[in-house]
Amino acid sequence: MSAAPDKMPSMNDAPSLTVLADQAAYAAAVQMAVDAAAAYYGDGTSPLDDDAYDRLVRGIEAYEQTHPGQVLPHSPTGKVAGGAVEGDVPHTVPMLSLDNVFSPDGLARWVAGLERRLGRPVEVWSVEPKLDGLAISARYHHGRLTQLITRGDGSAGEDVSHAIGTIVGLPGRLAEPITVEIRGEVMMTAEQFEAACEKRTAHDGTTFANPRSAAAGTLRAQDRPYVCELTFFGYGALPLPPGGDSELATRLRTLPHSQIMDLVAAWGVQTTAATPVAGIVAATAEEIQARIEQIAAARADLPFGIDGIVVKADLAEDQAAAGFGSRAPRWAIAYKLPATEKITKLIGVEWNVGRTGIIAPRAILEPVEIDGSTVTYATLHNAADIARRGLMLGDSVTVYKAGDIIPRIEAPVVHLRTGDEQPITVPQVCPNCGDGIDTSQERWRCVRGRECRALASIVYAAGRDQLDIETLATSRIQQLLEAGFITDFADLFFLNREQVLTLERMGEASTDKLLAAIETARTRPLSRVFCALGVRGTGRSMSRRIARHFAAMEAVLAADAEAIQAVEGMGSEKAKLMIEELAELRPLIDKLIAAGVNMTEPGATPAAGAAATVDGVDDAAAAAELPLAGMSVVATGAMTGPLAALSRNQVNELIERAGGKASSGVSAKTGLLVAGEKAGSKRTKAEDLGVKIVTPEEFAEMVAAHL
Repeated sequence: MSAAPDKMPSMNDAPSLTVLADQAAYAAAVQMAVDAAAAYYGDGTSPLDDDAYDRLVRGIEAYEQTHPGQVLPHSPTGKVAGGAVEGDVPHTVPMLSLDNVFSPDGLARWVAGLERRLGRPVEVWSVEPKLDGLAISARYHHGRLTQLITRGDGSAGEDVSHAIGTIVGLPGRLAEPITVEIRGEVMMTAEQFEAACEKRTAHDGTTFANPRSAAAGTLRAQDRPYVCELTFFGYGALPLPPGGDSELATRLRTLPHSQIMDLVAAWGVQTTAATPVAGIVAATAEEIQARIEQIAAARADLPFGIDGIVVKADLAEDQAAAGFGSRAPRWAIAYKLPATEKITKLIGVEWNVGRTGIIAPRAILEPVEIDGSTVTYATLHNAADIARRGLMLGDSVTVYKAGDIIPRIEAPVVHLRTGDEQPITVPQVCPNCGDGIDTSQERWRCVRGRECRALASIVYAAGRDQLDIETLATSRIQQLLEAGFITDFADLFFLNREQVLTLERMGEASTDKLLAAIETARTRPLSRVFCALGVRGTGRSMSRRIARHFAAMEAVLAADAEAIQAVEGMGSEKAKLMIEELAELRPLIDKLIAAGVNMTEPGATPAAGAAATVDGVDDAAAAAELPLAGMSVVATGAMTGPLAALSRNQVNELIERAGGKASSGVSAKTGLLVAGEKAGSKRTKAEDLGVKIVTPEEFAEMVAAHL
C-alpha cells in the first residue's frame, strides 16, 4: 500500500480522490487512513484495498492544501508508510517510499521538474517494475545473510530475521564474501499464494485475502505451525558499515543503478532480470514510455504482482545532485497502473447449468470498478471451491482481475466480518430441470447430463467453430425441439424437407438453404465433429489434437486411457473422463455415423502408424515438408488481408493443416507469432523472448498452399 495518490481506471486519466466536505470529514479520513496503514503494515489485513486507500490519501492531501491551518499532526501525508508504523532497528540510510504519477503527462511534468532542479537533462534513465510486496533490507556480513529488516517508518524497521531460509531469491550466502546491504521486495508468487492458502485452510479453515497480505502476515509470523514460502526480488544495494569493504562502498556510491543491479544478480540475489519485465536503461522520454507500455501489457501474464513501473535517474551523480525529500527520493518516481484488485461485497450466488449439464455457481457482487470496467459478477468454480475459501453471503471479498481474465474472488476478508454473514445455500436439485444432481466429482452435474440443456448443446454443436450450420438460429432449433423433430444435434442430419416446411416462417427457399447448410456440415473434418460433441475436458484446440492424433473416430473409440494420454496435453484424469464421456456419447456418435457424417481428419496420420495422406501425398514423411512442420504458432489480434474472414478457430486449423501446432500462449517454445491488429501483451512477450513475428499477410504467403 502506498501513502500516495489514487490509482486510475486508465493509464491516461488524471487520478481521482475522495472529496472531503469539511473538517470533520477530514479528521475521520485521516484516522481511517492511519488505521488502514497500521493494519496493512502490521499483518496485511487492511480494511481498504490499495485503490481506496490511495483515493483517500489523495483527498486528504487536497484538503490540506486548501486548509493548511487544519492539518493534523498524525496525518499520513508526507510520511513513509503513512506514519503508521515504527521500528527499533535503525536503517543505515533512510528507506523511503516513492512519489507517484498516473499518466504520460504526469510523468513528463515530473521529468521536466527533475531536470530543472539539476539544471541539465538526464541522459540515462532506469525503467523497472514496481513490485507489489513489502520492502525489506537484507544485511550480509562477509557474504552471509545475518539480518532482515522491514522498512518501518523509513528511519528504522522491524527485525524479521526469523524468516531467513524461507525466502526464494534471497540466498543464505552470496557468491562473494562481501559485507553489503541488499534492498528489495518480499512477495508471494501466484503458486506460493495457492500453497499458502491450502496450508492455512487446513490449519484453521480460513484463507488469505490476497498475495500481498499473505506475504505481510507470513513475513512477521513466528509461531505458526506451518511455514509458507516467500519470494524476494532485489532492487538496490548499499555499503554496510561498520567494517564494510571500502572499494565496494566506492563502487556502490558511484556506479549507475543499472550496473549495481548487474552486481546484485552476479552475487546470487534474484532480480527481475530474468523476467519479461526486466529493468532497462532508456535515453529518451519516448523510450521510457515505450517500456512502461511493455511492462503494463505483460502484467496479466506475470506469476507475481506488480502495481506500477519505477523510473529512476540511472547515474549516481544525478541521484546525488537531486537528493531526497522527507519521504521519497527526488530522482525516482512510481508510474502507477490501474488497480486489478478491489474489496467489495458478495451479495448473492446464482447456480447455472451449462450445455453438458455442469452446474456452476457465479458470484453476484456489489458493483465495483476494476481496471477501467465495472464488475458485477465473478467466477466461483464449484461448491467445493466455495467451501475451501470459506465464503459467506455478505462477506467483504477480494476480487481480482488481470488483462481480459474473467474476474474471480480471491478470498473473503475475514477480519471485516460483522456477524451478519450467512452461509451460501447449495442446490439440492438441478436448478434448470429439477432432477437430481450427480455430486461424485467436484464439478456437480445434472443427472440428465446434456438432455437437461438440449437447446444449449445443439446451439453449441451447430456453431461457427464446430459444424458451422449457417442459418440455423437458436429460435429455429427451439422450433425443431418443440415439434419433436430433433432431440440432439445428430437428428439434424435426418431432417427432411416436408418436416422443415411445416415450421413457422419457413418457406421453400429458406428450407432449401437450411438443408443445404446441414448437408455441408455432414462433410466437416473429425476435429469439428469431435468438438461439436462437447466432451468435457476438451475444447477446440484439444479436439484438433485428438483428431490429428487418431485420424478417425473409430480409432478414438477403440483407444484406452494409455493411448489417449499420448495426445499432447491429455493427462491421466482427462483421459479417464474422456473415456467415460465417450461411453455416454456412444449412441449419439453411432447416430452421426448412421447419418453419414464424416468421421475422419483429412491429412492426419493415425497414431498406430497406418498409412494416411498428408494434403494428398501418400507418405507420412511428407508432413515434415509442410511449411510449419513441428512449429508452435500463436495467432493474436485481429486478422487482416487473406485471413480477415477467418475465425480464430479457422486460423488455428490452418496452422495445423500447414504442419504446425496452434497454441494460445507465447512461451520460449513458440516458433512464430502471427500478430494482427491490437496484438497487445502477446506481441510484447514475443519481442522479449525473441520469437519471430509476422503479419497476417506474411503468414498467408507462408501457408498459401493450405488456405
